[in-house]
Amino acid sequence: MCGIGGFVDFERDARRYKPVAQRMQRALTPRGPDEQGKYCDADAMLVHRRLIVIDPAGGTQPMYSPDGNTILIYNGELYNTEELRRDLLAHGHPFLGHSDTEVLLHAFLEWDVDAFPRLNGIFAFALWQKKERRLVLCRDRLGVKPLFTARLDGGLVFGSTLESVLCHPDIQPVIDADGLRTLLLLGPARPPASGVFRQIDSLLPGHYAVLSPAGLTDRAYWKLEAHEHPDDLEATIARTHELICDAAQRQLVSDVPLACFLSGGLDSSILSMLAAKDYAARGETLHTWSVDYRDNDKYFTKSNFQPNSDNEYIQFMTDALHTQHHNVIIEPDALCAALLPAADARGLPGMADVDSSLLLFCAAVKKGGTTVCLSGECADELFGGYPWYHREEILFEDTFPWSRSVGLRLGLLSPDVVQNGAEFVREHYLSTCRRAEKLPTDSRKDARMREMFVLNLDWFMATLLEGSVAEGYCAAAARSAFCTKEKEGHMPLFFVFPLTAGPP
Repeated sequence: MCGIGGFVDFERDARRYKPVAQRMQRALTPRGPDEQGKYCDADAMLVHRRLIVIDPAGGTQPMYSPDGNTILIYNGELYNTEELRRDLLAHGHPFLGHSDTEVLLHAFLEWDVDAFPRLNGIFAFALWQKKERRLVLCRDRLGVKPLFTARLDGGLVFGSTLESVLCHPDIQPVIDADGLRTLLLLGPARPPASGVFRQIDSLLPGHYAVLSPAGLTDRAYWKLEAHEHPDDLEATIARTHELICDAAQRQLVSDVPLACFLSGGLDSSILSMLAAKDYAARGETLHTWSVDYRDNDKYFTKSNFQPNSDNEYIQFMTDALHTQHHNVIIEPDALCAALLPAADARGLPGMADVDSSLLLFCAAVKKGGTTVCLSGECADELFGGYPWYHREEILFEDTFPWSRSVGLRLGLLSPDVVQNGAEFVREHYLSTCRRAEKLPTDSRKDARMREMFVLNLDWFMATLLEGSVAEGYCAAAARSAFCTKEKEGHMPLFFVFPLTAGPP
């Protein structure tokens, strides 16, 4: 994980704003503690903070094209790096290192924006072309990596975090009526294009934007489409197996220590099994990590989301896979103390104790010497694991299935705090349902399932990715270690958790 940021201003000399760039770099430090870099000319300022995972020497950023005209700053990982490299070598492109950053840059030099549909990975990046005075921003298909933007009179500010965008003096931390309705009635989720603050937007997943003196354009390079399913059950099982194995294998590439999160559920167990096999073939032992709470054995209560305690299944998997397992125990007082740092790490109000427990867990994993972790997060959204997929009384409720308490939320507020709150929530729900493509042959249930998957991908999964896939919490994992008793100085199925270490 890295952090990117910067701005383009066609009316004022960007070189006058070097203190702004310095503030942006400081704001991005938790995301990239290992290196920093900066580029500046009269139109553009680009800043980068790097967490080193692949090619320490050859992945330094900003990265320049051979002719020096195109500059790239990049946050993410490509899972088809070697396939792209082979194609580019065949087109005559030279490579100095083995980083995916260099492959991405040359892919853009070869295919321009047509390179983006070729990318398999999680990413957010910015490309500046000096002669053309052209900025290109791009975000991965599912929005694992964040990218916020804010318009200037003569340009654009962008960054991996809200805090970095707010470093620019023209962008103010003002919450308008829509932002307030989002925080109070939709939170911890937010509309896909929203940055909550009045001037700030979020580049949509699967989109790229191009800024030039002629203006700003925003286009999709990928979107979900509805198609008939042509395979029988046997072929479907085989294809699913192939995709899961391929997704796992591609994410085991790392030049730094890598481990797996293991909860004992199907998703993390499958991923750990595939990773353990890969490690065993190399004569190595996979490290796995799980989390529990003090006295959880006394107070565990069944729910629709967790009908059983994890411990039995974790033990079964570690015994079967012969992993080097680590179990992190979180104390209740530490969990409470981490609530505010967790909200700070996310940048917005989040999922309360879910956020703080993951923050503390990642801090312990980082302290244990692991830089990158793989997790089965968000398999429930893709494979229909939640109750609202298979309990029809919830499936057909005409609202967000995880947020059915809008009336209760409104009842806690004075009438003049939020205006038209129910209508605001309702329109976002309906507009999401309208985005779900359907087929003429769909049954009523099939059509509703398509809506449910889009609702989950655009809202519920996006919320989990912002936190669980380390965009906030793992970025501040070591920084939050002061919350523990020992005070120290996100079309892949699975997602990588890069753990960074920042100052407290």
